[in-house]
Amino acid sequence: MRRYRIQHSTTYTYEADVTASYGQFHLRPRDLGWQRCLSHEITVDPAPGDLFVHDDLYGNAKSYFHVTEPHRRLVVTAVSHVEVDRGGPDEESLAVPWEQARPAVRPEQPDAWSATDFTFASPYVEVPPGIEEYTRVSFTPGRPLGEAAVELMHRVHDDFTYKFGSTSVGTTVATLLELRTGVCQDFSHVMLSGLRSLGLAGRYVSGYLATRPPPGRPRLVGADASHAWVGCWVPGGGWLYLDPTNAKVIDESHATVAYGRDYGDVLPVKGVIFTESQHSTMKVSVDMAPLDPAG
Repeated sequence: MRRYRIQHSTTYTYEADVTASYGQFHLRPRDLGWQRCLSHEITVDPAPGDLFVHDDLYGNAKSYFHVTEPHRRLVVTAVSHVEVDRGGPDEESLAVPWEQARPAVRPEQPDAWSATDFTFASPYVEVPPGIEEYTRVSFTPGRPLGEAAVELMHRVHDDFTYKFGSTSVGTTVATLLELRTGVCQDFSHVMLSGLRSLGLAGRYVSGYLATRPPPGRPRLVGADASHAWVGCWVPGGGWLYLDPTNAKVIDESHATVAYGRDYGDVLPVKGVIFTESQHSTMKVSVDMAPLDPAG
């Protein structure tokens, strides 16, 4: 078990006054069977006239704010304390043939109906020609779901090169299959497209990954980042969470914030402003500091 203090700050600056800002964010870590959000605090500067929170369709905490004071700088900061353990599906659940892990053929499972929503193409995860063929290299007939999903994760990691700035939010899976480069959201979108091409349920997970400095080097405060990984539905066993960017099953170093169909469902911060400013800048700082001696 690990405990962390997570601070996520987003700073916007503008060259002219902004008369109103409307925003929404997913920044509160979820309470899950293996994770507890011990505390969470959001501050918006300038102070908003309205700030409220509700659970979205997938049970994520979604916050809204409205700043009416004219400003040229807007800062949204979330500070959370979270406790993370690591469980996961049992070996028996993971041994089911993958063909029997599709929600459409497991209506007797209580959560099959909700998992079905993650079997379809979504705005950022289309199912282009070629993705099913790519995926079936791992998902051979009768192969255990766990083995096949883990191999697919490793193949995405090996076949795609992590390259910051090589893609944009709108880069399609079809383009990613050609480029073979991207960042964590791209790796996750490719893997999700593959799972869904076979009728399996795959959901996009946003959160944070604790990083450790090289031996003898201090932690760099604020140098961490948001991260993304994939959940694959396991009948009777919950979800198997896999990180294709790092080729690993998620563990105590991963803190979950939100999940949805794709990146568009769980944007950390987004909004609309009213201004005549032609230029703006955004700076994001994330710090995930361990609070226990083993961290």
